[in-house]
Amino acid sequence: MSRKLVTLITVLLVLAGCTSVTENLRLTIATGFAGGVYNKLGRALACEWSKQTGMAVPAVLETVGSIDNINRLESGQADIAFSAADVAVDRRNDKFSALARIYDDYLHIVVRADSPIRTMADLNGKRIGVGAANSGVIKIADRVLDITKIDAQRLQYGLPQSTEALKKREIDAFFWSGGLPTDEIVQLGKDENVRLLDMSEQMRTIRSVFRYYGAATIPLSTYRTANTVPVTTLTVPNLLMVTDRLSPGAAKALTQGIFAAQEELANVSRAANSIDIRSAVETQPVPLHPGAREYYRDEKRI
Repeated sequence: MSRKLVTLITVLLVLAGCTSVTENLRLTIATGFAGGVYNKLGRALACEWSKQTGMAVPAVLETVGSIDNINRLESGQADIAFSAADVAVDRRNDKFSALARIYDDYLHIVVRADSPIRTMADLNGKRIGVGAANSGVIKIADRVLDITKIDAQRLQYGLPQSTEALKKREIDAFFWSGGLPTDEIVQLGKDENVRLLDMSEQMRTIRSVFRYYGAATIPLSTYRTANTVPVTTLTVPNLLMVTDRLSPGAAKALTQGIFAAQEELANVSRAANSIDIRSAVETQPVPLHPGAREYYRDEKRI
């Protein structure tokens, strides 16, 4: 018997066992704005989980982002929530846990190519879109501006509003935290001449305070911009959050389903190419759900 056939049979047997613990589940997933990475992945996961286990297709909520999602998870309006790790850490309690670390968001600070803004310090006194209220973007934007002591007019604009406002010169810059590439910024780069600000000089200061932020570069090939070298920026992991309302058996089945569906997820967003079982367990200080932990233990990842 070939190795591929053995693998396929193993997956089918695991999924068959998952059916009994998920068949009566009625789940709701809190995602993000329509067309965003959270929303695309949430819709794809809902379909794939249903196909894998026979459960009803989970309802998918459009939201403004991480803070809104965690609020809905806490109130019982959602059973599963996408959240940036900084928001999840701030709101962690004994009832919250994670199924997986899925992919990392990259902080984008976008200006027009002809703007005199060349460094973070140049944002002083400017009009800046800092993300929608109750989003993960506004959390990281406020932290960056506060710790770097930048005094600017902070406008609570989500990504669609920010891109339009930048085009019309109603704002001077905007913050966005999202996977690579973010479709709206891809389109903005086609419509307008823009640049991304480099954060190299601020990295040590910010990361000394907020240790769960990482550092990475946005490759030149990601967007059409006026940048001539890759841009260094902050990264923040994204977690798939649940509560203790979800049974261990269901959590194990859903966690296994994330990796079984990776190809389909990558078809709707390239950010899903970053999903890796080796890093999926790195949710600390947010604990893994006991069911997710059992799955990773079976896979010898913890």
